[in-house]
Amino acid sequence: MNAVKKYAGIIWVILGPLAIHYLLQTAGSEIAKKPGIDTHIQWGVFIGVFYPIAIGFILFGLYALEGNYDHIPASSEELEEDYETKPL
Repeated sequence: MNAVKKYAGIIWVILGPLAIHYLLQTAGSEIAKKPGIDTHIQWGVFIGVFYPIAIGFILFGLYALEGNYDHIPASSEELEEDYETKPL
């Protein structure tokens, strides 16, 4: 299962920049089609919302590649044990 998580991490790392590229490309073409203030505001909001989400995809993938999701605690006690043994 850990190998699947690492492969999924690769997919997330690739998907993040692709999503950003597609978002900016679509915004540019839509603004070129209808260059009005309403279109600029609309795409500014879209970019403002979805750009951080795409960055989150990349971070999620990097954490998966580092192995941070290899062991998921099953209980609160196990989580406290992990916190006590691993320094920040």
